[in-house]
Amino acid sequence: MRVVIKLGHALGAGFPEAEGVMRQCEILKQLAQLGNEVVVVVGGGKLSRDYISLARRLGASWAECDKVGIDFTRMNARLFVAALGDAAYPEVARDLGDLAKFFQSGKIVVMGGISPGQSTDAAGALAAEAVKADLFLRTLDVEGVYDADPKRDRNARKLDAIRIEDLKRLSSLGGEEAGQYELLDHVAVNILARSKIPTVFLDGREPENILKAARGERVGTRVLY
Repeated sequence: MRVVIKLGHALGAGFPEAEGVMRQCEILKQLAQLGNEVVVVVGGGKLSRDYISLARRLGASWAECDKVGIDFTRMNARLFVAALGDAAYPEVARDLGDLAKFFQSGKIVVMGGISPGQSTDAAGALAAEAVKADLFLRTLDVEGVYDADPKRDRNARKLDAIRIEDLKRLSSLGGEEAGQYELLDHVAVNILARSKIPTVFLDGREPENILKAARGERVGTRVLY
């Protein structure tokens, strides 16, 4: 099975911790050892957003801020390549051409952002489309998709499934400035919709959920087309 994973939570609120990255990578290795072809897309994390904010205060344009964000995602991706060792292709994929080439190796391919103006969610969705993924996983720091913000509303209810139309509606509520993507931006949602890529949002704080989703177990929130 071909699995593309967008790690949307993995770097935490500050500087990446070695233990957290290693724990994620052990699960990714297990996923590959089970015979799956794996692509991992790494975001910039809070540190990236802080640098983007600083760049804006210093007068950088949004286009320049996009480049700052992409640079951060690629540095973070490099950390995952290092932690995965021989299980990963030794270079970070910088575009879909690299992805196609590196994917042929049979190794885990790691990438960050690929294009200014796009989130790493969009990069992940494009990667899933490009490799004809059987499954796209988007990790979160909550248990799945909710009918309200679970960090603000104690009565928020987790959804076992969500229609793509409702996901589009939720994505339209967010901003699109560099670094400002919380659930999934509308570009990513539209890519998933046009290719009908099987998608699950799950709690990445428990990396084992990745294996559960790949085995078809009920975890997180599944997207319905």
